[in-house]
Amino acid sequence: MSEEAQPEFVTYNVVDGVAWVMLNRPQYGNAQNYRLLGQLDDAFKRAVEDDGVKVIVLGGEGKHFSAGHDIGTPDKDSHMPRTRTSMWWDHLNKGGAERQYVLEQDGYLGLCRRWADIPKPMIAMVQGACIAGGLMLAWVCDLIIASEDAFFQDPVQRMAQPGVEYFAHAFELPTRVARELLLLGRRMPAQRACNFGMVNEIFPRETLREEVAKIAAEIAQHERFGLALTKQAFNFVEDARGKRQVMDSVFHMHHLAHAHNQLMTGNLVGGLDAKAMASANKKQAGEG
Repeated sequence: MSEEAQPEFVTYNVVDGVAWVMLNRPQYGNAQNYRLLGQLDDAFKRAVEDDGVKVIVLGGEGKHFSAGHDIGTPDKDSHMPRTRTSMWWDHLNKGGAERQYVLEQDGYLGLCRRWADIPKPMIAMVQGACIAGGLMLAWVCDLIIASEDAFFQDPVQRMAQPGVEYFAHAFELPTRVARELLLLGRRMPAQRACNFGMVNEIFPRETLREEVAKIAAEIAQHERFGLALTKQAFNFVEDARGKRQVMDSVFHMHHLAHAHNQLMTGNLVGGLDAKAMASANKKQAGEG
């Protein structure tokens, strides 16, 4: 499929110095395939290079912010060529554990680290579900503003995984709470996430965009270079606390789990597809 023929999985719009970057697969809960992530990277780069943009807002169209990584929609595309953003080699002609490791090193961990280093302030505007890979997108942002009905969840223990590839759990939440998020895989309501400092503010869904726009406008009044230095300062603090080393360690554990699943079940995620995970999540939440 040519670039021109690709679906528009991400939309981009600039209003009053704020770049609104919106995930646009609402029919699949904004699940992240690699084409979406590539388009997201392009949108972020566009915002960074535009001197008229002071703040970036990341949101998702439809009911949910993001249901996580694409593990089974008709547009799942890990078998397709992709534009690599790091110096890792192509995964398509590789076998064994190397194939998935290389793909996720560049396409998941690599992209998230790249986005966390964006020198312009970023706001995650979260409504509905923010699950697994959705957490990764929210966590690379500087602020998380959520709707009252938002919830946060990393249920990948069902896949025998020690959390998603961008392992920021214990940096975003108190240790015991981070353990709970993973070991139980329960939904964390926005208010509870706010109580622990992972979410900055909560608003009704119907006024969420308006309130986020106000916050972005307030930040946009400040000088660009000062904002960039402030972002760098906090990134330095997190790295001094060991964030990068922890992520590298857990990423390797994540791929040990992939390899184990492949050996034991013949499937990277233990045979659980998107439908099975969604059904389990709903049952746990008392919806099924």
